[in-house]
Amino acid sequence: MESSYQGGVSFEDRDNNFQRLSQTIASNIKKISQNVSSMSKMVNQLQTPQDSQEHRNQLRQIQNYNQKLARDTSSLIMELMKLPTDQPAHKMTRERLRDEYMITLNSFQSTQRLAAQKTKEDVRKVKAQSASINIGDPFAMSGDSSNKELMEMGEPTLREQEQVMQTERSLVELEERERDIRQLESDIMDVNQIFKELGTMIHSQGEVVNSIESSVEYATVNVESGTQELREAANYKNKLRKKKVYLFLALIIVVSILLIIIFHK
Repeated sequence: MESSYQGGVSFEDRDNNFQRLSQTIASNIKKISQNVSSMSKMVNQLQTPQDSQEHRNQLRQIQNYNQKLARDTSSLIMELMKLPTDQPAHKMTRERLRDEYMITLNSFQSTQRLAAQKTKEDVRKVKAQSASINIGDPFAMSGDSSNKELMEMGEPTLREQEQVMQTERSLVELEERERDIRQLESDIMDVNQIFKELGTMIHSQGEVVNSIESSVEYATVNVESGTQELREAANYKNKLRKKKVYLFLALIIVVSILLIIIFHK
């Protein structure tokens, strides 16, 4: 009975837990990757005729969902990495899922950066247009002083009402896009934190030398690598020595030729 337990947890339960976590992580990575693909297509449609506020809202929803899914998956991977296991297959599965997740997370962050970049460009354009037409002053946009006189005398014209409504819509879109930028920048920092946490976990576990067998293999590789470096250094010194000898011989020949020419004259 004792041989089937370790730390109060049976090997069977531990194996089931590993399988459950690895399957959930694999499913999440697939979902994140699919969402990143959808996001990438939607980001490429920004600043094109397909762009609209509804389009941006859908992009924001996918981005928010993917951000939460990435954070949950990170927690699951850390839990998986903490599980003790002596099975080579489990170690390979754990490393494969970790690497796939980090690759997918990197693609997700790249898409976030591109979305933030395009949104910032939109905000700059809107602000530039606002500065040029003095947004907030419907008379300045019309460029017609007679319209201002009409406004003072009575009801605003239809054109002026449309300009005021357009100004209000521009202000609302500007606020929404600035809010999107702040959210995207916060999410990008969150993804950076995930990378940092995973890196710390990998470093603290020292998976390269986490067993006697791997330590021996690691030492063997280092010895072989050191021997190879010494061999390469010796070859380099020999080549350098030969090069010096050749240069010295060449110098002697040149000097000899010069002396022959001088004495001959």
